Amino acid sequence: MKVLIGLSLLSFVAPSLAFPAAQNYARNDAAHQHPLHIQLKPKNTATRELVSLDGLWDFALAQEGNDTATPWTSRLPKGLEIPVPASYNDIFIDRKIHDHVGWVYYQREVIVPRGWSDERYLIRIEAATHEGRIYVNDELVAEHVGGYTPFEADITSLVSAGEKFRLTIAVNNELTHETIPPGNIEITEFTGKRVQRYQHDFYNYAGLARSVWLYSVPREQYIRDVVAVTGVDGAAGLINYTVTTSEGTTGDIRITVLDEDGTTVAEASGAHGIARINSVKLWQPGAAYLYQFVVDIVDSDTVIDTYSVAVGIRTVKVSGRQFLINDKPFYFTGFGKHEDSAIRGKGHDQAYLVHDFQLLDWIGANSFRTSHYPYAEEVMEFADRHGIVVIDETPAVGLAYSIGGGVSGGDPPPTFSPEGINNNTRRAHAQAIRELIARDKNHASVVMWSIANEPASNEEGAREYFAPLAQVARDADPAHRPVVFVNLGLATYKVDRITDLFDLICLNRYFGWYSETGDLEEAEAALEEELKGWEKKFEKPIIFTEYGADTMAGLHSVFALPWSEEYQTEFLDMYHRVFDRHDSVIGEQVWNFADFQTNMGINRVDGNKKGVFTRDRKPKASAHNLRARWRKLIGVE
Repeated sequence: MKVLIGLSLLSFVAPSLAFPAAQNYARNDAAHQHPLHIQLKPKNTATRELVSLDGLWDFALAQEGNDTATPWTSRLPKGLEIPVPASYNDIFIDRKIHDHVGWVYYQREVIVPRGWSDERYLIRIEAATHEGRIYVNDELVAEHVGGYTPFEADITSLVSAGEKFRLTIAVNNELTHETIPPGNIEITEFTGKRVQRYQHDFYNYAGLARSVWLYSVPREQYIRDVVAVTGVDGAAGLINYTVTTSEGTTGDIRITVLDEDGTTVAEASGAHGIARINSVKLWQPGAAYLYQFVVDIVDSDTVIDTYSVAVGIRTVKVSGRQFLINDKPFYFTGFGKHEDSAIRGKGHDQAYLVHDFQLLDWIGANSFRTSHYPYAEEVMEFADRHGIVVIDETPAVGLAYSIGGGVSGGDPPPTFSPEGINNNTRRAHAQAIRELIARDKNHASVVMWSIANEPASNEEGAREYFAPLAQVARDADPAHRPVVFVNLGLATYKVDRITDLFDLICLNRYFGWYSETGDLEEAEAALEEELKGWEKKFEKPIIFTEYGADTMAGLHSVFALPWSEEYQTEFLDMYHRVFDRHDSVIGEQVWNFADFQTNMGINRVDGNKKGVFTRDRKPKASAHNLRARWRKLIGVE
């Protein structure tokens, strides 16, 4: 069975004008929209089995600039082995691999368990950055564009249970102006090398940074998807659910809701309905409570398939200048983060997952933003279990030609144009939004969707580009969470064109660093002026989703000069003074949680140093100041 996902999203010729009339967007997207093939996250149940394919794989680079010159469905050349999950860039002591632009190949042999002869079995890739292909022996069985969401292929008809097959996964890291995130490939003048350029200020790590699975589901009747939308009715909790099953399912659908002790607290039946939990225990920030929403397909009193989803009962809404969780005002403390660590790059690591959440708890952070892409689903599950609030963001970063790597450029071209961010980019962006929400729709920790980070919302064409995408997000989310974008410093309240389309205001501001550098008195006045401008123009809550200063750990200055630990501390203190004067500010997320890797160059020395923790998670002086402030704000002594 061949499943080709996202193949034609980037294949249309851009129209002669940058954008059609806004009312035509919905028709154009609907005409070319591909169905989402993403299914439920694989797990072991009484009717399903799961085999991890993580470990060491054979590895090779494609022929320069041509992924079809060698078929690569035969065995790869001997020599290189690579761990999965991990980015490949920093694994080998080879500059050619570190800087590679184009396709790479992962390969290993896999045996389908012989006990699966009556089952359907699939290969699932949690993420292939930024484009992936799955080959079973000599056959291409799936392709997916988009580097941070999963895709899979049903291989039941290709390999018999008990048989061994060769699994090859091709991964391409190329970015163009029609991908999300965007970029461009330059050919160097003297050597003709292909060099990837991009606008985002984090390293373009690539490869299989998340897990690969072989898993089974029942052959004929199985659960494809579960949607669970929660609500509250007095002391009762409500789960408004929809269950999607395979075609031809004839069994009954039965619902059981279990509390954390395993006691049944609600039951229902049918593919659509409402499960009511009396005396409900709510999911609260810092005090998570999760129910297991168990779905069974039952035929003649036999359970054909079963799957459970962890569900936290809670409500989310915006009211005036407040953000309410369970009808109580919530104030965000926390960070923008990155999936980033030494050697692994963006490779998911359970040890870092647990340690990072320990640091969040230690410092008093109750939230984070998945800047600037969806994180591994294990991160979302951990946030669900530990009561951490998440702003979930798409990979749409770098949609502003006015900046590059965090540093202002000179005389940039227009961002929104047929040669730049265009209708094909928008289609890829819409796909990224739909796939993010399809994956994360049931996570209690997710309280809003961010559809872009720092786009050129001040430029002509921004409204035509973003108006339909805001609607895509609203249409895709059955729970109707708030939708935001994160505003770029150049797009002030005076020139921004799109903020009215969104539910909250999210601001990234660097007064005192990129402007008013080193002069915190001047920076405070500038920050105050802009904040008042946003308040006067919009009656909306404001979250500062980025503010920070690069800091070299161990560098000290009695004058609190830039790059010193003292300056970072005084910089953050200044912002907090301003926040405390404005009741419109309902959140502060420092940039960044930890130092992270970026492109090398004269503007970055071994990465971005705005972390309050070092890359290996040692606290800078500012971490202790934040701990004192945030633990008081959230009521923890």
